Amino acid sequence: MSGTPDTVVHLLRHGEVHNPDGILYGRRDGFHLSERGRAMARRVAETYGDRDITVVRSSPLERAQETAAPLAETLGVEVGLESRILESENQFEGMQFSGPRTLRDPRLWRHLWNPFRPSWGEPYAEIVARMMAAIEDVRRDAAGHEALLVSHQLPIWTTRLHVEDRSFLHDPRKRQCTLCSVTSFGFVGDRITQVSYREPAIDLVPKGDRHAPFSAGNAPDDVKPDGG
Repeated sequence: MSGTPDTVVHLLRHGEVHNPDGILYGRRDGFHLSERGRAMARRVAETYGDRDITVVRSSPLERAQETAAPLAETLGVEVGLESRILESENQFEGMQFSGPRTLRDPRLWRHLWNPFRPSWGEPYAEIVARMMAAIEDVRRDAAGHEALLVSHQLPIWTTRLHVEDRSFLHDPRKRQCTLCSVTSFGFVGDRITQVSYREPAIDLVPKGDRHAPFSAGNAPDDVKPDGG
């Protein structure tokens, strides 16, 4: 990939969620940022508030809208809702999830037969299709400037794998998409020429959550659901 971008689309993962019961919340309503998550969102606003971002759109879920709000206020733009950047579907939604320990439950094995699709949730190819459609629309709307979409870990990471022509099959512990991280795509015309990654709030992310595959918020230490 090469070429100086004329338009940049940033994908921002939401901040930490208040989730003391360790629920895999997925697409459920009623899960809001924790105090630390709000601090992360403010840090993003401080870091990106002077950039040429003309369009901000958010997943409809509360945690994403609350992450978008400080930056949009700093930029003086409205936050548009974009359903195509919503969290991925997951068969385990609503469970109290404790990572590999939970997956040893035989009742769940019927969902785990195909990691390539994956069989436990929305197919990777469908996630990418909707994410790329939203990215293309916002690229056109912000042509010559920058745009920012507030989404969730798996949709962002899956989209990056697609853009970099990598396999969707991956180790969740190796996702480079920590809380309030920013994955940026630089476009020349309609072609992505650059991919970059930044962690403006990394000092606010607990060390145990920085590379954890199950990091959904301020849950108890032994309960870290994959909350995206």
